[in-house]
Amino acid sequence: MTQTSSKTPVTSAQPEAQAAALAHRAQRIVTDADGCRMVWRRFGQGQPVVLLHGGHGSWLHWVRNIEALAAHRTVWAPDMPGFGESDDIASDLAVMTGTLVKSIRQLPGCAQAVSLVGFSFGGLVAANVAASLGTVPRLALMGSGGHGGIRRQQRALVDWRQAQDAEALAVAMRYNLEAFMIADPAKVDAMAMYAHTESCRHTRFRSKNISRSGDLRDALDRFGGEVLLAWGEHDVTADPVPAIAAMTQDRPRREGRVIANAGHWVQYEAHEPVNALLDGWLPK
Repeated sequence: MTQTSSKTPVTSAQPEAQAAALAHRAQRIVTDADGCRMVWRRFGQGQPVVLLHGGHGSWLHWVRNIEALAAHRTVWAPDMPGFGESDDIASDLAVMTGTLVKSIRQLPGCAQAVSLVGFSFGGLVAANVAASLGTVPRLALMGSGGHGGIRRQQRALVDWRQAQDAEALAVAMRYNLEAFMIADPAKVDAMAMYAHTESCRHTRFRSKNISRSGDLRDALDRFGGEVLLAWGEHDVTADPVPAIAAMTQDRPRREGRVIANAGHWVQYEAHEPVNALLDGWLPK
């Protein structure tokens, strides 16, 4: 395991510079699980929480949440295997789960207890990791995949890989953000464009079919602990009310929330209420 750290302040309003400044404020740690190197960024101090991003994602899926959560706890934001700066693995949920379990156990301060927060595909992954780790006091899932229920997507995504230049790429990315990730087009800002574009460009793991499985409830049953499930009111990957009902029925240790005026990337579009919700729910 290797690590570096820096405390470079934010000096620009440009999203690339903002993301770089946030990364520089982190302690960068690299774990190695059976030859798979994972890049982690550590923020803050206190009870540990791991944030697992979604498919076609990276640690930047949490760019609007990290600092709020790190004010009272240690936040670990990785690029999962097959994403961002981390090494590749087979596109298999069991392999992903096992690699993450081994990697988390290498993180300083995470041997006894670590909470997990997962988004989209990362929600399904987080539930499986929680069931395997056995040391997770609380699990929070944002717009989780794996529910196996109704999907409400009305617009097919465009293949951004076919873009011939930067302008065409930006048009494709904005279209996909509006069609799938963010409900209010006015909230597709420069940071959303930067984070989504960079994350997509560095994705190698194929998560779509895994996310559309119905395996979430089984993973939550195997975990058996405290669970918070939240979906944006306008999430196209689920119908929040029946999804929450299906996951919480006869399970008193689970609670669900519908976040008003938000789409699938709920922790970005509605970062203030989501940060408040998570800050009050996660251990400190």
